[in-house]
Amino acid sequence: MSEGAISVRLVQAQDYQFDLDFGAGVPALRADEPPPLGQGTGPSPVQLLAGAVGNCLSASLLFALRKFKQAPEPIHTEVTAEVGRNADGRLRVLGMQVTLTLGVPAAQLQHLDRVLGGFEAYCTVTQSVSGAIPVAVSVRDAQGVLLK
Repeated sequence: MSEGAISVRLVQAQDYQFDLDFGAGVPALRADEPPPLGQGTGPSPVQLLAGAVGNCLSASLLFALRKFKQAPEPIHTEVTAEVGRNADGRLRVLGMQVTLTLGVPAAQLQHLDRVLGGFEAYCTVTQSVSGAIPVAVSVRDAQGVLLK
């Protein structure tokens, strides 16, 4: 990721549906609130946030492993966002649990301890939101062994 401003343009399609325009060469995306507000025809803002956190962590882990010429593919990631009411009774994302699963057994990867100790620090999105939303991260290998 490079430094500088990132712009996304949102245009209301109808009701709670918004088309997100990411700019040149990137397909547009329609977001929508789930019922009863919206129709659920696209990802909700919370799903987009969870997807951004999961994608950034996945990319950071892949980048860190590839620096050591390792091939962990395919990586699978699951993000669960807990939505509930804050002290003021307003709906908020209260926390996220992210589980990254490597596509190979840990024994096939070199420098894994070093990578697991530092890849999160390079995730722009997670590090930006984790001051307000607790994000718990775990990593498993292809055999289900908990590595972090």
